[in-house]
Amino acid sequence: MAQHPLIEAVGMFIDSLSDELSVLSGRPTSTYRGEVTIEAANIVAGVIAADGRLTSDEAEGYLNAVGQRLVPPLLVSSMQLRASGMLAGRDAWLDTPSVLFDLLVRADAKAHTMRSHRYYALALGLAHMAAALDLVPSASEIDAIDAFRTMLLHRLDASGVPRPGQPVPNEDVAYHVPGPPERATVGSRAAAAATVPSIDAPEVPARPLVELLAALDQLVGLADVKAEVRRLTSLLQVQQLRAERGLPTMETSHHLVFTGNPGTGKTTVARLLSQIYRSVGVVAKGQLVETDRSKLVAGFIGQTALKTSQALEAALGGMLLIDEAYALARGGDNDFGREAIDTVVKFMEDHRDDIAIVAAGYPAEMATFIDANPGLKSRFTRTIEFPDYTDVELVSIFLSLGARNQYECSDDALAALRVVVAAEPRTRGFGNARFVRNLFEAAVAHQAMRVAPLSDPSNEQLTTFTAADIAAVDV
Repeated sequence: MAQHPLIEAVGMFIDSLSDELSVLSGRPTSTYRGEVTIEAANIVAGVIAADGRLTSDEAEGYLNAVGQRLVPPLLVSSMQLRASGMLAGRDAWLDTPSVLFDLLVRADAKAHTMRSHRYYALALGLAHMAAALDLVPSASEIDAIDAFRTMLLHRLDASGVPRPGQPVPNEDVAYHVPGPPERATVGSRAAAAATVPSIDAPEVPARPLVELLAALDQLVGLADVKAEVRRLTSLLQVQQLRAERGLPTMETSHHLVFTGNPGTGKTTVARLLSQIYRSVGVVAKGQLVETDRSKLVAGFIGQTALKTSQALEAALGGMLLIDEAYALARGGDNDFGREAIDTVVKFMEDHRDDIAIVAAGYPAEMATFIDANPGLKSRFTRTIEFPDYTDVELVSIFLSLGARNQYECSDDALAALRVVVAAEPRTRGFGNARFVRNLFEAAVAHQAMRVAPLSDPSNEQLTTFTAADIAAVDV
């Protein structure tokens, strides 16, 4: 009889964390196995209880992977477990740090180690495996995993322990966090990448998923966007886990619509998402190809299909981002943009296992684009809305640009910056981060003109903005 897929994850969690606690305390590993088993049981129960229902597959999985390990063992049938209501409300356990995780975090904060990262990786792996018990995890289960992940990260932040995927601030402290070997991706999606010419799509090295999610978390603002990407990532991880174990999976569309004003981070998020897709096995290469109507549509019959196909071939194995995609649907039935749309739809069908397409633009116009072809509506089933940045977030973006380029604001410059940002009209097409970049580049130019006449400027003068350097930019 084949081993239940959750058993392996529970066993790894128990063995690994019992070893960590043994190293910390100097006591035998067996001392902690009971406590860690209960921890695993709470994580599994918390995820499968999140949607308020317990399916037969979930009950069977819990009993096989966890119930038999408890002391005393839980020796009931799956039907009896479902009828008992024993797991009802257990999702509340995921809301706060456990005693075990808190112990590891405090030990890390004291000794500059990262044992809590081991817990983080194993616990989330266990949570995803619990969600994979059903053919399709519920939205509530995916939300519970995301909330659990966020809670763990906030506990690390509160103790000053670096998040998983972030660089260690003290490079003199060497600490190896052992982990399971990288899984080989499965099926045709992980086959060798297509060897076609690239159009503005340089090969990018693979990055660990934890590092990509850490980079996503570090983006300014975009709380709802980041949460949506994390939930999508969890869903894809769950489906990949089922595929690896030969379990049935539901086909999930990997194509997305991004809506919002310019400069709201759509390209940045698409670039991260293309690499996330590679990490979880959706695509083989993970490159991002950026395009728009001008690069897809030609002026003569037949040329548009060729140009569009070239862009799609370059994106094969990764992601194609079509900026202002709604422009393809304007101009009526005789416009060559319709030919580009038809080419995209056919390519999506022919290469469904190794390409993802993001169509970006203003909300109302994107609805028109999706309605332009029946094949688009069935494939672009998920929309992520990118809001304008707040004043505080725009100022934060300016300061981060300064830190990256070794500039800082004096108190009066910071006050002037806030005034300029607040005064900028938030009309349709507001540039958001592009507006801030223009503001920053203008400040650099103003500062240079102000400092150039000085015979021997100090480092502080060369790297500090004053109020005189901050001025609105006409774009």
